[in-house]
Amino acid sequence: MSFSKFWVGKRVVITGHTGFKGGWLALWLWTLGAKVYGYSLPPPTEPNFFSAVNLQTCLEDHIVGDVRDYASISKVMLQIEPEIVFHLAAQSLVGIGYKDPLTTYETNVMGTVNLLEAVRNTPSVKEVIIITSDKCYENREWVWPYRETDTLGGFDPYSSSKACAEIISSSYKRAFFKSKVALATARAGNVIGGGDWAQDRLIPDCIKAFTSNKPVILRNPHSLRPWQHVLEPLFGYLILAEKIYSNPDKFSGPWNFSPYAETGDATVYDVAKLVADEWEGVHILKKTEESNTFHEAAVLRLDNTKAVTLLNWKPKWSLKEAVKETVKWYKQYYAQEGVKDMKEFSIRQISEYMDTPSS
Repeated sequence: MSFSKFWVGKRVVITGHTGFKGGWLALWLWTLGAKVYGYSLPPPTEPNFFSAVNLQTCLEDHIVGDVRDYASISKVMLQIEPEIVFHLAAQSLVGIGYKDPLTTYETNVMGTVNLLEAVRNTPSVKEVIIITSDKCYENREWVWPYRETDTLGGFDPYSSSKACAEIISSSYKRAFFKSKVALATARAGNVIGGGDWAQDRLIPDCIKAFTSNKPVILRNPHSLRPWQHVLEPLFGYLILAEKIYSNPDKFSGPWNFSPYAETGDATVYDVAKLVADEWEGVHILKKTEESNTFHEAAVLRLDNTKAVTLLNWKPKWSLKEAVKETVKWYKQYYAQEGVKDMKEFSIRQISEYMDTPSS
């Protein structure tokens, strides 16, 4: 599937555009001809994708703001008058959720409320896509993948805050939006790709170690996860946004975007080994005992049947291909020492992804 001219000239707001996923989404929308506006805190890490690709040059406006500030987000929405809103601003790490639950809930719960309330009071908005997480499900540690109809929950503050965001979104859809604003939520698992330097994430941990000539210390090396390149769920979000625009009754609601188990499931150790093999000449230190001081699910899978069947979305890159493309991005970045050709390199990866047949 390739995109039509749907996005040309569309006014789009992305919250969290300075983050990893939000940055890639903003860049992709810009290549499709959308007028992209970003609302976010400053980039959360240094280095970061936002600066690496000089993303600010792709935006109609780069607005530094906090979704916990309702007056601010409401004012911005009324000024921009967007048609489409992607909400990615969030506290996105399980570990930080344990260390700072208050900020996690303020951002992920009340931030979602503030965004949806701002949407409710902005007549121009036709649709909103709320990005949550695979961790919004009540995880029973079973082998079966979770479907969109399964129970929401969450053991830890981050996971439960994402379940809350799902419940809030459903409430706003039924209580306020009805046929006025199309609303969907999107749930994806572990995503990898160039430009992520977040704390306590596997690929960033590997890259930081490799570029410092240090061994990688793995948390929970035996944990099994579905892994996918960041472009996979973003492709799903874009398809969903296009379809829901003209048919909200059919496409509103929750959606899973995940790889097939046979091509995307792997343990933390196996993924780290793939990254090391692609990087070449590095060593991995595998911890034999779980090193987390907090609970984290050992097994978590999503069922992508709904997206595959109704959206005609299908994964394109296997885990091995996703790792290869991810490492290529970082090698290019460090070889060029951050020279501003990373925008063109990233756009080329998007183009290559789109040219790849679905699996």
